[in-house]
Amino acid sequence: MTSDVDLCTKIVGHWSREVLDGRGYGDYQSMGLSGGQYEILRKVVDTARAAKRQGAAATGRLIDRQAREGCLAWYRGGGPGEGPWR
Repeated sequence: MTSDVDLCTKIVGHWSREVLDGRGYGDYQSMGLSGGQYEILRKVVDTARAAKRQGAAATGRLIDRQAREGCLAWYRGGGPGEGPWR
């Protein structure tokens, strides 16, 4: 069974790469993200843009690490709230 943190990390990492490569589309709901996951994605993409000149492999590792750290912190703090948008 996939944990909530693992699922969050996977989806945030995927969409972070898509957005960074210019292939992201729509809003967070069309990506299947909650509002909290989207906040993590925005931070990950901002950090990855700044590090992009280090090469694709380094950027990919950064995305994976930042997504995992963001998701761990989000779920440690309670994760999604009452509504589906959280």
